[in-house]
Amino acid sequence: QKRKHVHRWRLPTPRGRPQMLYRLTDRAHELFPVASNVMTLQLLTAAQGLFGGTAADKLLLVVFQKMQTDYAARLPAAETVVRAERLAKIRDDDGYMSVLEKSPKGLTIVEHHSPILDVLRAYPMVAKLELEMFQRLLGVAVRREEQNASGLYKATFHLNGTS
Repeated sequence: QKRKHVHRWRLPTPRGRPQMLYRLTDRAHELFPVASNVMTLQLLTAAQGLFGGTAADKLLLVVFQKMQTDYAARLPAAETVVRAERLAKIRDDDGYMSVLEKSPKGLTIVEHHSPILDVLRAYPMVAKLELEMFQRLLGVAVRREEQNASGLYKATFHLNGTS
């Protein structure tokens, strides 16, 4: 907290002491794995220059198709909740700080970091590709929300029909 890597606040509880909550700040993101870099963005830009405006989108589509195939091979043939738990674990291992949250409203996968955030910012199509990948892997409709407040990134995937 002193190094400004973590933001802390209190959440009141009905009884007893308030719950302490922590979130990573933008400054902390440099401490976590980043799968993309300047060269990745330069390659995508070069592809557009050489092969036309849709070249980067086509390359990103191929990358996400490969990622989906890899993830699918690691997911069990099981009910949605089990698959969602495993997908959250896989994504967490890949550096997304991913957790599965269960509530009476259904299942939600929350990601508190994105190792490809720079690519996501440069190519918003990545958000759509992530959403489609989640839907195909889990076999349910998914709604994606992204929040960026005070430099903090969070992507939430609401799994419909899982309550």
